[in-house]
Amino acid sequence: PPRPVTVTVTGQNLSFGAFYHGPVGGTVTINSGGSRSATGDVILLNLGYSYSTALYQLVANPGTVISLLNGPDVSLPGSPGGSMTLHIGDSDLGPTFVITSVPPAFTLLNIGGTITVSNPGSNPPGSYSGTFDITFVQE
Repeated sequence: PPRPVTVTVTGQNLSFGAFYHGPVGGTVTINSGGSRSATGDVILLNLGYSYSTALYQLVANPGTVISLLNGPDVSLPGSPGGSMTLHIGDSDLGPTFVITSVPPAFTLLNIGGTITVSNPGSNPPGSYSGTFDITFVQE
C-alpha cells in the first residue's frame, strides 16, 4: 500500500552565520550544497557562528515522487530591531525527485536560502530569526 511521506526536521536549521555589512547592504546565500556566499558590501565572517542548510529526513515508499513548493518570502525580525527578508532556495535533490530508499531508511534533503541585508540603520547587528513554509507534495 502507498505510504504517506513522513518529513522530520533534523534540528539543523537554515543558518547564515556571522557577517558584516556596509551602507549598501546586499545578500547572504547558503546554497543547497552548504556553501555560503555574499553580494554587495556584505563581508562573511568566521567568528564561531555556524552556517548551514535546513536539513530534513523523508521516509516514503521507493518510487514515490515528491515535489517541493516553497512558501513566500518571509520577514525575519531582529533583536535589537530591523528585519531581513528570507527567500527559500533550491533543494539538493531538485524541485521534484523520486524516493529510492526503503523504509525504515530515509532520504536526506538539504534546502538553502538567501537573506537580503539592508543598511546598518535598517539592519543593526544582532540576531534575526523566523519561520518559513515548504510544502511536500506526494505524487
